[in-house]
Amino acid sequence: MTIWRPSNWITVKALALVWQDDALLVFDVEDDLGRVKGVRPLGGTIEFGEPWRDALKREFLEELGAHIALSKDHFVLENIYDHHGNVGHEIVFLCHAHFSDPKFYRKDTIRFLEHDETECVARWMSLAEMEAKQVELFPNGLKEKLATASPKPPATVRLS
Repeated sequence: MTIWRPSNWITVKALALVWQDDALLVFDVEDDLGRVKGVRPLGGTIEFGEPWRDALKREFLEELGAHIALSKDHFVLENIYDHHGNVGHEIVFLCHAHFSDPKFYRKDTIRFLEHDETECVARWMSLAEMEAKQVELFPNGLKEKLATASPKPPATVRLS
């Protein structure tokens, strides 16, 4: 297990809000002991000189081998947080998206490797399920933003 600490500078990230029915694709955020402290949508750090939309598509291709289509609309959150006594500061671009290949919607879980070779598992989880299980959704403020969003995300996919 990799011990992670936030950078001493502001990082800029891009995350995709991929929906299946009312469930968001998320993966676990763990503390140093491997306990789940919350969940986060998939995406990653934007590289210098890289437009955020390109970064988001690159991250999904690198980690999942998946192509995604992004909606035109997006929003930005500033996330200042504490992780084991260390302050982190992120600017996060968030965008509704959907998989180009529908096979990803037929999976309950999607296994992938982070850039540091950490094994991760993404899964579908509704906001109601997060609330019932008292699971935090990162970045801070995202759960409230999604709960008050109107209309529903345009990239929602329904599989019967």
